[in-house]
Amino acid sequence: MEMQRVPAAGYEIKGLPIKGFDRAHKLNNISVLCKLVKSLRMARAIIREFRPQVAVGVGGYASGATLYECSKMGIPCLIQEQNSYAGVTNKLLAKRVRKICVAYEGMQRFFPADKIIMTGNPVRQNVLATPMSVEEARRSFGLQPDRKTILFVGGSLGARTVNRSIMEHLDLVAGTDVQIIWQTGKYYSESIAGFMRGKELPNLKIMDFISDMGAAYKAADLVVSRAGASSISEFQLIGKPVILVPSPNVAEDHQTKNAMALVNKDAALCVRDAEAPDTLLRLALETVADDARLASLAENVRKMGLHNSADVIADEVLKLI
Repeated sequence: MEMQRVPAAGYEIKGLPIKGFDRAHKLNNISVLCKLVKSLRMARAIIREFRPQVAVGVGGYASGATLYECSKMGIPCLIQEQNSYAGVTNKLLAKRVRKICVAYEGMQRFFPADKIIMTGNPVRQNVLATPMSVEEARRSFGLQPDRKTILFVGGSLGARTVNRSIMEHLDLVAGTDVQIIWQTGKYYSESIAGFMRGKELPNLKIMDFISDMGAAYKAADLVVSRAGASSISEFQLIGKPVILVPSPNVAEDHQTKNAMALVNKDAALCVRDAEAPDTLLRLALETVADDARLASLAENVRKMGLHNSADVIADEVLKLI
């Protein structure tokens, strides 16, 4: 994704061919090792040409090769770990960097305590600063301004499990006056449009992609979401009650660990991916009807928010220079 987004924002980007080790097919790692050697060589050339004063990594394989080479050249390095469970790259780099910015407590189990700074994760500013009222936000989605509303979102591409939780229980949707904003994701939009033909419900707003997430969050009394680090940081800063459905298809099951960091503080609810098609929608409808529960979740998740994370991290980078 970044190979398109970064040039579109006006910045140069150079990609490395590095990839992770294949634990299931050991022979494939011969080519992985070749790509690692090539990536280290390319990183050295890029560093010598660019001559950075500081290097920042956020956990990807490419940052591993690049920061490793920077540290060998005496260039000060900083890493940011977005998740509550540290990734392999950042754990390997921890001894070679000067500062480690984190978003969760207890990260000293992965990193040297004297290098850790609690900064939180940078988030999209348009999510935090939407000028709409709740009623205006609901009207912008063609919904009634005075009805309880749930937002189901599975990321820009969608989440099959989250989608199934609605598709398989349209009777529950039809039997409630709760409004549902359902972001299907672009990958699933065509098949869901076919499935829903002739089944249109007035309280169900179906969208493949939501461009104004600030308005969507404002409209919702409750959000159902995957447990990615950036999304969780947004929920913490806006104080939004959430049911998390961690993706099982991520490294080291880190989304489950992200979710449990909130659940253990009564700051979110969590439904396992395998159980979601059967139980998620019913739980969401029960939760959104419980005003006291919503208020408690909102208060507790807001307490976990760390503000101005981008500025704090940038200040630490500039100190290293």
